[in-house]
Formats: sequence, C-alpha cells, structure tokens
Amino acid sequence: MHCVFVQVKCRPGTTYKVADALALREFHSEMYSTSGQFDLLLKIYVPEGEDVGKFINDKFEGIPAIEQTFTTPTFKAF
Repeated sequence: MHCVFVQVKCRPGTTYKVADALALREFHSEMYSTSGQFDLLLKIYVPEGEDVGKFINDKFEGIPAIEQTFTTPTFKAF
C-alpha cells in the first residue's frame, strides 16, 4: 500500500455534502475538515500496483462540488 494525502477544496457551503459523498465511497482511512486554502484532508492508502493518479481521479469523479484537489505522495514514515 502507498499512503497519500489529498486536500480538497469545495464550493462554498458544500463541504459537509462533499464529506458525506466521499465517506460513502469508503476508500480513505481518515478524513478531516480543515481551515485555510482547502476544506478537507484525506489520508488514503492506494493498493500496491495501482496508478495513484487514476485511483484518485476515479474515487473523486462525479462529485461536482469539488473545485480542486492537491495530492501529496509520501515516502518513509518516521
């Protein structure tokens, strides 16, 4: 498994709807509301051998209130 963090920017007033829609898809291990440039932060474990970009795109597809995502790959946990 490969761990990535994805920050999500939602249209104003839609953060809880987006969080509910993502929660129903059950692909993340943790999800938090945040303040600042992005509204949500997800910790995702991408299965070994999966294309990270395609995996992320497929999981977020069809949620129109998402304006932007920012994916941070991880390397070594300390």
